[in-house]
Amino acid sequence: MAFLKDELRGFVPKEQAEEIIRKVARGSSVIRLSRVEPMLTDTKKIPVMTSGAGAYWVGEGQRISTSGAKWIFPELHAKKLGVIIPVTREKLSDSTIDVFAELRDSIAEAFYESFDAAALFGFNTPFATSIIDAVKTCGATVEADAASFDIAASDVMAKVESAGYDVDGFAAKIGVKNSLRKLRDANGAPIFIAGTDQNELYGQPIEFIRGSGWKDEQAELIAGEWKYSLVGIRDDIEYEILTEATLQNTLDADGKPLSLAEQDMVAVKATMRIAYLCVKPEAFAALVPKAAEIPDTTLSALTIGECSLEPTFSAEVTEYTTTTTNESDNITATATAAESGATVEIKNGETVVESGSEATWNEGENTVTVKVTNGDYNKTYTITVNKAG
Repeated sequence: MAFLKDELRGFVPKEQAEEIIRKVARGSSVIRLSRVEPMLTDTKKIPVMTSGAGAYWVGEGQRISTSGAKWIFPELHAKKLGVIIPVTREKLSDSTIDVFAELRDSIAEAFYESFDAAALFGFNTPFATSIIDAVKTCGATVEADAASFDIAASDVMAKVESAGYDVDGFAAKIGVKNSLRKLRDANGAPIFIAGTDQNELYGQPIEFIRGSGWKDEQAELIAGEWKYSLVGIRDDIEYEILTEATLQNTLDADGKPLSLAEQDMVAVKATMRIAYLCVKPEAFAALVPKAAEIPDTTLSALTIGECSLEPTFSAEVTEYTTTTTNESDNITATATAAESGATVEIKNGETVVESGSEATWNEGENTVTVKVTNGDYNKTYTITVNKAG
């Protein structure tokens, strides 16, 4: 029996590696929905038929016409996905099999959450494509509407269908379950069916993604024809035991990066190789959060005495110049959204000036800033006032 202290690097025992990969396949919503290909090397070309062969009516003795199916041959490139798990130094005295039997759930969860986030949202991704980038490139997004979630979800499906594809599955954040449970068809039957092993929406599987695998700010639901979402998996997992490292993303009780030597710990670094490619961007669409309304932070008026601003004042232009021979001029600035709480702060250099009050100029350039604040948003206008002698 091999002990971890005697084998500080190598391949995870076959039985444990296979179980980790099975758990990754079960835990990853992207893998459950997509077409999955085993990989023996880090690259593999996958034949994908984009249109089928045609059939023809023929008479007796006539030659059958033929039309070739259209194929593409995208290439999958496996990338290393790693996880580091700190353990007590005593684990070095355990067998390699026992250590990975204990850690396999944690390793698998870290793998599939990171993979889903990369494949769906391009988060910390080494892959050339992600589904949300593909969707945005095609303009296949629909803004969520809490009052009519069913209509919004149907509109997402229509985006896929209008491109000539069929929705055969959904991926969604777990937070939409409440909205889905309330959906009913014309006969009052639920549209969303919660199953023991598989949930369904409009008769198609829907996967709910927990934890860091889903990015709420980017989408609420993704629909698509998932055979155009390709995953490649190699069946071996490598490991290495770290004894002296400082883990920057793992904090100790004091909130500092974890030093293995100081804490008398070691860390198990496990890496698997996995590939992802979205080969038909137009086969997917997404329900995205409604864009937040940005409050108005513009000015409706800005004057400095009788001076002429260059360029002429416009609410969207934030930089101006002007010239004056006066010792001082009145500065007036009015916020467009003053009625909704926008405030205006005027400064001549570092000196605060009330709107409608005089500012005194120094010879040469004087910098006036007008900051408009409305809630958490602000905009600053800058006027360079040249005082001529």
